Amino acid sequence: MKKGLTYSNVLLMPKKTPLSSRSEADVKTKFTKNITLNVPLVSSNMVTVTEHKMAIAMARRGGIGVIHQFGTIAEQAEEIRKVKRSTSYIIEDPISIQNNVTMEEAVNMMQEKSVTSILVKEEDKLVGIFTKRDYLFENDLRKPISLVMTPKERLITAEYGIDLEEAKKILHQHRIEKLPLMSDGKVRGLVTTKDISRLEKWSQACRDRRGRLRVAAALGVRDSLERGRALIAAGVDVLVLDVAHAHSDFVIEKLKELKTNFQIDIMVGNIGTAEAAKDLILAGADGLKVGIGPSKVCSTRIVSGAGIPQLTAVMDVVAVAKQYNIPVCADGGMKYSGDVAKAIAAGASTIYSGSFFAGTDEAPGMIIMKDGKRYKKYHGSASYESNHNRQESQHKKQFKKRLDLFVEGVSNLVNYKGPVSEVIKGLVKGLKSGISYCGARNIQEMQANAEFIEITSESWRESTTRGMKLSE
Repeated sequence: MKKGLTYSNVLLMPKKTPLSSRSEADVKTKFTKNITLNVPLVSSNMVTVTEHKMAIAMARRGGIGVIHQFGTIAEQAEEIRKVKRSTSYIIEDPISIQNNVTMEEAVNMMQEKSVTSILVKEEDKLVGIFTKRDYLFENDLRKPISLVMTPKERLITAEYGIDLEEAKKILHQHRIEKLPLMSDGKVRGLVTTKDISRLEKWSQACRDRRGRLRVAAALGVRDSLERGRALIAAGVDVLVLDVAHAHSDFVIEKLKELKTNFQIDIMVGNIGTAEAAKDLILAGADGLKVGIGPSKVCSTRIVSGAGIPQLTAVMDVVAVAKQYNIPVCADGGMKYSGDVAKAIAAGASTIYSGSFFAGTDEAPGMIIMKDGKRYKKYHGSASYESNHNRQESQHKKQFKKRLDLFVEGVSNLVNYKGPVSEVIKGLVKGLKSGISYCGARNIQEMQANAEFIEITSESWRESTTRGMKLSE
């Protein structure tokens, strides 16, 4: 009978380090074949973990967030658009309004879209710009927008395609905050001082070729083509075909269908064996997600009796994936930053987690006070609560009675953790320390040098006497 190991069963053997400081370690890595991350951290597609606020925070710090699929297609697509609009050098297709509306209508649109300015058009032609300062002290919002906007003749514009440095010069020279970009007499984009400041502040951010933050989104097998088409139109960078047991003929056919219809990287999961890795790679997977039941809010192993301890699962999948140069993402089972280091050392290119990032400011949901402490809700994707919410979303009505649903997950409260940036910082520091202890400079050298030692339960108790779980 094969032995299965998880993170608490092993330690990394310390080796001579070439680094003078652990901070010198390079943690740049691949998420999928064509998507590179500056830190190997991915927030999972869980209702209580990743919507646009989490995805923005993850990408700004070099990782990526996977927008959950447990809502309508339109809702998920809008979450994608919010991420892509949040931090960009050029705002493509900037929000605009016709010049025959009132100030009130314009203000309502600006608030709905979370913007501070809006371009004003007459049919397709730019005729002005309306900003927050135009209505800040206005008492009568019923006035036509054309009376208070800055007209085109007073606007400074530039040609679409201008580079960042030239745009900064124009903004500085004219002391303006908005620079519309024109092509053939039509507006093609908008540069703002606010976006440039964000661009320079988040120098390690994970961005696409147009300077926008990268974002991933999950989909299942039920409406994969329709949902995938809408998410790609919204600007998603990578799709995650997320199924509890992805090693199936049905998932393989859906993957082939998606790859035939769309030119985009697709990560597939979850799997736990070398056979699954080979079948999905041959079907077109650009990345593999590993983990059958390791999460503390997943009860698959208890309910079904099936699963593979996570470290063994990662190693088995990596053994096949590296032959095809396909990145592997380790999903779940981690409690400490050292577990992240072990997963990466075992061959995973990235780690995928809900528990690390749940309970932060950016995670959806309200802070709950209980016994004088602060918490947030954390639902497993296959928990009753998540399934119940999904049924209400699909049927567009509330179910007050308990539904007869199959459950392979649990829900609980997790400690409130504050900003996710602090969690990310701690995980990255731990990983860099692990790279140093493996005698390496980067993730690739770490994986080449890593040597594990199996330990006893008593050794693990010795290791964790002063330990602290980042996932709580």
